[in-house]
Amino acid sequence: MLTDREQASGTDGATAPGGSPSGSGSRGDTPAPGRRPGRSGRSGRSGSGMSRMRRNDLFWAAVFILPTLLGLVVFYLWPVVRTLLISFTETGPFGGSEFVGLANYRELFGDARLWETMLNTLKFTVVALLGIPVALVIAALLSTEGLRGVRIYRVLYFLPVVTMPAAVGLIWRTLYNGDVGVINALLGLVGIEGTNWLSNPATALYAIAAVGIWLSLGTQIVIFLAAIQGVPKDLYEAAALDGAGRIRQFWSITLPQISPSVFFISVLAVIGALQTFDLIFVMTGPTNPAYPQTETIVAQFYQRGFVENQQGYAAAIALVILVVIVAVTALQFRLQKKWVHYV
Repeated sequence: MLTDREQASGTDGATAPGGSPSGSGSRGDTPAPGRRPGRSGRSGRSGSGMSRMRRNDLFWAAVFILPTLLGLVVFYLWPVVRTLLISFTETGPFGGSEFVGLANYRELFGDARLWETMLNTLKFTVVALLGIPVALVIAALLSTEGLRGVRIYRVLYFLPVVTMPAAVGLIWRTLYNGDVGVINALLGLVGIEGTNWLSNPATALYAIAAVGIWLSLGTQIVIFLAAIQGVPKDLYEAAALDGAGRIRQFWSITLPQISPSVFFISVLAVIGALQTFDLIFVMTGPTNPAYPQTETIVAQFYQRGFVENQQGYAAAIALVILVVIVAVTALQFRLQKKWVHYV
């Protein structure tokens, strides 16, 4: 017979069917297949680590974006809001301002001078766009293989870009002079009698626009040259094998391939032309008899805001300029879907 202690020890050491212990090391205490002990704790720590890394990334992203965001708000957004508020006021003769509602806008749209300056601005913009095909042709010629002195030509074309518009205006004002100007002297050599280009109402605006084209050629040529150099050479080789000449290659390969650059240049040219002021003001000025035919809407803004001290009226003009630029740019983006080809 077994004693009570021996029976108890025998019970603890009994094995279950299959030879596995039935005590504390039984199957009920072993982990299920495919599960590892401590998995849930480790995944929790990993998830918290990932969230901490994500918060850290967001923090540094905000640190780097914040200066630019503050600059946009302070120097772009707030001036627009401030101009909008000023456009609803009228400045007194001794300072101060009075809220007048939409009176400035009613006076503005009823002013015939506004529409005249707007028409002058549109004329100047259309003429300025003629510089794009000129720059495109020059860039295509400069990209010719084997052409010598390409770097010198690039520097010469880019020099006007780094020159102050006021200095350029003074120089061309002398060149356009009807009595001692170089242009009339050169025309006289071939039997053509020149005119006083900047005092003649029929030629003043177009003469200034030609100078604007000359000023912008450098930037446009550099961008077009970079775009043309990015066109794959094998396209030209395949076109040459098919018998296409240089002109055909330009229209069928070069122009479609660089159409995004043409669109980019056109947007910049339109915005720049709509904001032109310094070149026209230096070359003609309010005392010029042809100034009414060359005055742009930005010049009208300067006249009302800084000469006549009508700040509310000038602010309304500034907002009209902003709306016109946004509308024209939006129209360009809408039309570019029909002719711009993105590779």
